[in-house]
Amino acid sequence: MSFEVKFEDLAGRVGRLKLRRVSLETPALLPVVNPRRMEFPPEKLWEIGFKGLTTNAYILWRTSREKAAELGVHRFLGFQGAILTDSGAYQMLQYGEVEVDPLEIARYQCELGSDMAVILDVPTGWDASRKRAEKTVEETLRRGRETLQYVREVYGEENPLWVGPIQGGTHLDLVAYAARETAKLPFDIYALGSPTGVMEAYQFDVLAGMVMAAKANLLSGKPFHLFGAGHPFMFALAVALGCDLFDSAAYAIYARDGRYITEHGTVRVERLRFLPCHCPACRKTSIEDLRELPSEERTMFLMEHNLYACLSEVERVKQSLAEGRLWEHLEVRARSHPALLQALKRLAENWRFLERGTPRWKSRGLLIFDELSLGRPEVQRVKQSLLEDSKRKRGILLLLPEPEVKPYIQDEAYGRILETLADLGLLTRVEICFYNPVFGLTPANICEVYPFSQFEVTKPPSRGMLESMVDYLARYVEASGFERVILHPDPNLLSREEASRIRAVLTGWEENPWSGEALENLRRTLASVKAEGLTWP
Repeated sequence: MSFEVKFEDLAGRVGRLKLRRVSLETPALLPVVNPRRMEFPPEKLWEIGFKGLTTNAYILWRTSREKAAELGVHRFLGFQGAILTDSGAYQMLQYGEVEVDPLEIARYQCELGSDMAVILDVPTGWDASRKRAEKTVEETLRRGRETLQYVREVYGEENPLWVGPIQGGTHLDLVAYAARETAKLPFDIYALGSPTGVMEAYQFDVLAGMVMAAKANLLSGKPFHLFGAGHPFMFALAVALGCDLFDSAAYAIYARDGRYITEHGTVRVERLRFLPCHCPACRKTSIEDLRELPSEERTMFLMEHNLYACLSEVERVKQSLAEGRLWEHLEVRARSHPALLQALKRLAENWRFLERGTPRWKSRGLLIFDELSLGRPEVQRVKQSLLEDSKRKRGILLLLPEPEVKPYIQDEAYGRILETLADLGLLTRVEICFYNPVFGLTPANICEVYPFSQFEVTKPPSRGMLESMVDYLARYVEASGFERVILHPDPNLLSREEASRIRAVLTGWEENPWSGEALENLRRTLASVKAEGLTWP
């Protein structure tokens, strides 16, 4: 196996996973094919554009044991792409036990010729007690050691890539422990165990915590798989968290229930008035013809459309990631459902997890919509860096409101302020920063550096953005080593009470902080600093 990463953004990445037979471009969705039903022909998955699928080795073992092993899983299913075989752990989660032991199902997956195979782990489930969770973690680790040793001794290099599930459920400290221990084993791919119940309950914020706890303790050079990803509106979240592979049976589950996937949810066929999609399935029918189709044909149509909808979203996510706009795409998707928005807020609180994979320079500027956008790593990285740098500052800090133009130093009034400082002999003692609702403040001497001028923000800024700016300015002034701080207030950005929190020397309130009278007040304040040595109130 080799895994080559081509693009990174947040914790997501576009890469190429090279297997023994084939290659997969990631992030990749591997649709689940039930080998007993095979409702949707696997060869048609390839025609649609899917280069991999997931099937269940345990079901094959129970229903077509010898035939599937003799033909190999690729010929048996009629699929030329990559195949991941699950071991029966999902059935264990559903029914409590399976009729096969870990080594037997591991041996069977080798005989099938699977490209990727999952050990027979013991799923924690999402509502398990801590005692139960501890047992599943330890037993899964034991089975992992035993299985890997066995298949390497018996099959040598003629092995699938082995997937190591991380158990622990919603007990995040156990997830972290399981990940650290799993990382010590020679697995080729990691996976989050037992996420299906969490996703079925739309607890995407809990899912985010589970993935972050696992990923933070694993080797970054190996792919990460998410079982049971579900509706495509959460694919952006999965990728942003660092999931390179994910499987889903939602396309078939929704179709059997008569549901048509849209970008924001699903719609029952009887409620459709239009076909809001231009996929090949939708282009060759009409809403009238769809309603008249027999039940089986309608289900087949829905499965085909749903698959196209899923693949289309995967490609959108990959494109946004390659452009460095994954956060913005995730913000759009998060507005599809409150549970997704809640998960995005959790990501914003854990921006350092996302920051490592986020480029420091991008070819596109940032789009800032509201205070949630401030949680993106590009913004938080800059604010933290400025805060740490402020401790080494000396002299006088002059805080000016942001001008309308960018870069800020192109504003004419800024030139007049520099002239005033030069006339007063303060040019080398004063550092000018522009306060703004996005970064908190922007030093004049680096305002042309990415991303200080490369952004667009909704105006007027939200109350939450202004409150964030005030909090940040107060922390910055408090932490800094500046001897004096002068705040030139802008009533559009700061109230008197908020300005007082910044513990600065105020110059008076003006309707237009860049007017001639306001600048004259500022000049007098600067002159008094030189003459009298003002202190903070």
